[in-house]
Amino acid sequence: MRLVGSVDHAAVIAEIVEDSGWSPRYAFMILMSAGIAVLGLLLSSPAVVIGAMLISPLMSPILGLGFSLTLFDFAEMRRSLTALVIGSVIAVLFTALVVLASPLKAPTAEILARTRPNLFDLLVALFAALAGTFSIIRGKGATITGVAIATALMPPLAVVGFGLATWNLPVLGGAFALFLTNFVTIALSATIMARFYGFGHRMTAQQTWMHSAVLLLVFVAMAIPLGISLSRIAREAYTATQVRSFLTDRYGARARVTQLDIDFDADPIVVRGVVIAPRAAVQAAGNVRAGLAEKIGRPVNLQLDQVALDPGTSALDAQKVELAKAQEAQQAEAQSRSVARLVGLAAGISPDDVVIDRDHQKAIAHDAPLPGAELSTYRAIEQRAQALADGWSVEIVPPLGDLPLIRFADGADTLDGPAKDAAAVSIWAARRWHIAALAVPGLPEQVPAHPSLVERRALAIKAMLDAASIRAVPGRGGGGAYRLQPSQPMD
Repeated sequence: MRLVGSVDHAAVIAEIVEDSGWSPRYAFMILMSAGIAVLGLLLSSPAVVIGAMLISPLMSPILGLGFSLTLFDFAEMRRSLTALVIGSVIAVLFTALVVLASPLKAPTAEILARTRPNLFDLLVALFAALAGTFSIIRGKGATITGVAIATALMPPLAVVGFGLATWNLPVLGGAFALFLTNFVTIALSATIMARFYGFGHRMTAQQTWMHSAVLLLVFVAMAIPLGISLSRIAREAYTATQVRSFLTDRYGARARVTQLDIDFDADPIVVRGVVIAPRAAVQAAGNVRAGLAEKIGRPVNLQLDQVALDPGTSALDAQKVELAKAQEAQQAEAQSRSVARLVGLAAGISPDDVVIDRDHQKAIAHDAPLPGAELSTYRAIEQRAQALADGWSVEIVPPLGDLPLIRFADGADTLDGPAKDAAAVSIWAARRWHIAALAVPGLPEQVPAHPSLVERRALAIKAMLDAASIRAVPGRGGGGAYRLQPSQPMD
């Protein structure tokens, strides 16, 4: 009674209801906050992102939802949810438009930091929500703590807009999971604090236990996947520490491990790095890989550049070598992005959809279907992209479809002119589709002593396939025009 009696329930509810619904001011603040957030994310500027946090208006409808759950006020619940949903959709669409209009579309550190929610994110939202609701109920410091509640809401929504604009589904899904975690945690925390201070109808002991059990189950249901995510992040951090420690111990105190990068999504994991060490400490890459796999207890693909320094090399010289290596890595990364952009432009797809193999300087793109385009069109696109990507190997994978007709001239049994071009396109498409064998119409099981015209033509096609290491098998048909058919996929 001492706690409940000291609270002006009517004034608190009036304050919550006043700001929890839709209004032109609310829409304007959503747009401003979302715009600042997405620009800060694209620029990877924490200060700008914090600016978006300071004016985020999403706190009000979330608190309105939390109090409506306590009050069993379904009209206020619909009002708050409507404002929250419309505001969130506007924020996502507006940020997506900003990203589409922006020349900066690469994921930054600020963006990636909001794509892997974990248990700590839930706890941050929980503590902020409890403190914010307490300050509002007690009428002390509502503005400062209310900002703390809003901090974790608008940036994840802006990242959702970024993922939508770039069609990066992992980024979109991770950011939306973070927003959903924070939103539900804040709303339920507000419900708990409001119930503690006597808001809402009186409930029996059984109703109170049921109410508490439901809230606890929701928190547990969210905490389990977030705890798993946190455990994975912790394992990755521990593995990274093990890798660095192993390389440092392996090459000695005078060695330096730089540019260490670990791809945990690969199978086996890929470890890339540069070791600058005295020439006497340089070791066989296979031995280092085996030792590292034993250290971390799992297979590893080690891509390690060993820079050997001559005896007597000064620390300044070592730093110069390290700087040169760093510049080479930056140039390689810039070249990879440039090739992806060129290939994506030629293929009519996003550069993010181009697979880049930097180690082998190879770019692979699955081309989108073009209205009226034939396989020869896609081959020409690949040739154009190959000419642009100097020094790189480019593969454009065309959509699956029929191979072109190989038309022989009247009475001819050799591949010349258009017939040879059609056969070359068929071979190119078979390689891109990973087809190991093609069925050739009219091809005999065994070469007869006096083959017919149909058989001679089929044998001419077979000879061209053999030269391209594609197996030819007998197929049906044959005559003036031959259409090869896929027979066996490659292993």
